[in-house]
Amino acid sequence: MISTLLVANRGEIACRIFRTCRELGIRTVAVHSDADENALHARVADTAVRLPGAAPAETYLRGDLIVKAALAAGADAVHPGYGFLSENPDFARAVLDAGLTWIGPPPEAIEAMASKTRAKELMGLAPLDAADVTEADLPVLVKAAAGGGGRGMRIVRRLEELSAALAGARAEAASAFGDGEVFIEPYLEHGRHVEVQILADTHGTIWPLGTRDCSLQRRHQKVIEEAPAPGLSESLTEDLYALATQAACAVAYVGAGTVEFLVADGRAHFLEMNTRLQVEHPVTEEVFGIDLVAEQIRIAEGAALEKNPPRARGHAIEARLYAEDPAHDWAPQTGTLHHLAVPAGTRLDTGYTDGDTIGVHYDPMLAKVVAHAPTRTEAIRRLAGALERADLHGPVTNRDLLVRSLRHAEFTGGRMDTGFYDRHLPALTAPAPDPYAPLAAALADARGRSRFGGWRNVPSQPQVKRYAVAGEEHEVRYRHTRDGLAADGVRVVHADARTVVLEVDGVERRFTVTAYGDEVYVGATRLTALPRFPDPTTQHAPGSLLAPMPGTVVRIAEGLAEGATVQAGQGLVWVEAMKMQHQISAPVTGTLTALHARTGQQVEPGTLLAVVQETSS
Repeated sequence: MISTLLVANRGEIACRIFRTCRELGIRTVAVHSDADENALHARVADTAVRLPGAAPAETYLRGDLIVKAALAAGADAVHPGYGFLSENPDFARAVLDAGLTWIGPPPEAIEAMASKTRAKELMGLAPLDAADVTEADLPVLVKAAAGGGGRGMRIVRRLEELSAALAGARAEAASAFGDGEVFIEPYLEHGRHVEVQILADTHGTIWPLGTRDCSLQRRHQKVIEEAPAPGLSESLTEDLYALATQAACAVAYVGAGTVEFLVADGRAHFLEMNTRLQVEHPVTEEVFGIDLVAEQIRIAEGAALEKNPPRARGHAIEARLYAEDPAHDWAPQTGTLHHLAVPAGTRLDTGYTDGDTIGVHYDPMLAKVVAHAPTRTEAIRRLAGALERADLHGPVTNRDLLVRSLRHAEFTGGRMDTGFYDRHLPALTAPAPDPYAPLAAALADARGRSRFGGWRNVPSQPQVKRYAVAGEEHEVRYRHTRDGLAADGVRVVHADARTVVLEVDGVERRFTVTAYGDEVYVGATRLTALPRFPDPTTQHAPGSLLAPMPGTVVRIAEGLAEGATVQAGQGLVWVEAMKMQHQISAPVTGTLTALHARTGQQVEPGTLLAVVQETSS
């Protein structure tokens, strides 16, 4: 019987596993890097162990340190979570060799499926050889053989791009997973990403626990997932179950795992088998009414599954909240998460709490929000409404994108595929802030700063405040009158430092206002209060390329030097942050008049990297 369990991971998944352990009466051990010393997962565990020596991004890859931590803390079991070491057979063996219980499949099963190339061979498939790719094969996908999460992936639509895509994917895969092996496979432009959750015990029972659709993806990483996958025929569903069971049987699988497919033209195309828990496992839990982590633990203790799995009920949808800016190449964001709360009736899985810092070393996912309802339509409506009403105060996030995606006709009609964001991203990220949010912010600020209302017994000029909203500047004017605050075009019904009520065209609208210094949140709208007189020293020349995030300059275009002619959209500098490489491109066609970036340079948001002067027409 397991009494103390160490989770060899961080963040949201560690917190989620600890929650189940508490319910089962199992003591918990967290491991953490120096950067994560005060992270939520380290605080909620019964015991925490620092992993010394390695850089923050590499710490959780050190299986030897984690085994030592488990033994030092008196743990008798290790759960790998997902990512990092969860699909590393050598780590699983090291855990078992240390006399600890491994909460996962046998090392041999992990080894068989750990490499996507070997997994395809096991299922009777073979990847493309780079030397044999022709125009007729395009588009193709370059993909990391190890790892996942969209890292080390590139879509190639022109043959001349293949060499650069292979080099970039290898570099990113080596950085993220310590393994630069990549392979090539056909890219199904309009396929749906469908997967089957499996659960298998040591007694030969295998449960296919329904399907999930994970087609809405950015950078090949899932954004919205749901169970069951909508619109699949009964025969196709049975085919998916059979193929997933075949994969599990082929490697004598034990525990929780996922078999992934692309579905196109009514056929299932095997992608890979993930020999671990998936990020999207909560939707399966909600539909089947089970705790997959608890089942993993029971299976590791030798318990047998029932002959048949529980019956599915209803529909569940999960949205991943990321600290990123979808409108600007999904650039990850950092800073303080002041407040995160979702309405009752939805599930929130997160590794952060109010006041935590979102840093540069790890994936920018803040939380997963899950809604379950009797029907898909109700689940969509419940999740979109919960996200829209959520308190989300901190760095820029993808919240608005998620709400719009859930309400898009292609999604509500179940017609989405993996090209959804390729087609619709501009419309889904078009700024649409509440036009009255700046006025509400200004009126709340006026009430918060003044005890006496600010009214004068003589006519005076309107008060003026300026806010940046979605990259645009907004100026608002209001007045202090004998009857209180007033503004043109609306009636101010009420205003205090937290709540503003405006009557607009006969309809009263209520705004909740929260300020953290110059950061102001009016409902779901994020504003930045601007100084009355801008500092001229902070202004940059037109054509300036600024670092969009904190990170490291890992590459500069070959041969690039001041005085070079560059084309609009040409990649000039690459910055790595959160294990992803981000291309900084020339904004216009012109001359590179300054190049400040240097390979290996650590940069902060707004660091000037280069300047391109536009060619005059």
